[in-house]
Amino acid sequence: MSSNRIGRINEEIQRELSDQLRRLKDPRVSQVGMVSITRVDTTGDLRYARVYISVLDKSQEKDVLKGLKSASGFLRRELGRTLQLRYTPELQFIGDDSIQHGAHILEVLRQVERADEARGGTEE
Repeated sequence: MSSNRIGRINEEIQRELSDQLRRLKDPRVSQVGMVSITRVDTTGDLRYARVYISVLDKSQEKDVLKGLKSASGFLRRELGRTLQLRYTPELQFIGDDSIQHGAHILEVLRQVERADEARGGTEE
């Protein structure tokens, strides 16, 4: 199977799951501030899909992952119904801190910029 096709399937799964997360009634997921799907990696045989989840409040990440694992059967059925693939992949939810890491890097860059301004700017 071409990697381009897998890439398109990953994007479709990500888009569909993002939409379904908004409608999910599990309080472990729906009561949390912001839950984002950062990436989806599907195996070549479409049997498994790793879904990387980022939660704004890291203290709630474990509960969100438990809620998603609990709802994975429902989410998988909905995916199968909307995407109409031969096989609907089994969903594996994994915590991802890439958004938090990016925010930390941005804050460090801002601190450096402020320090440069306090010294009178940089010479170019």
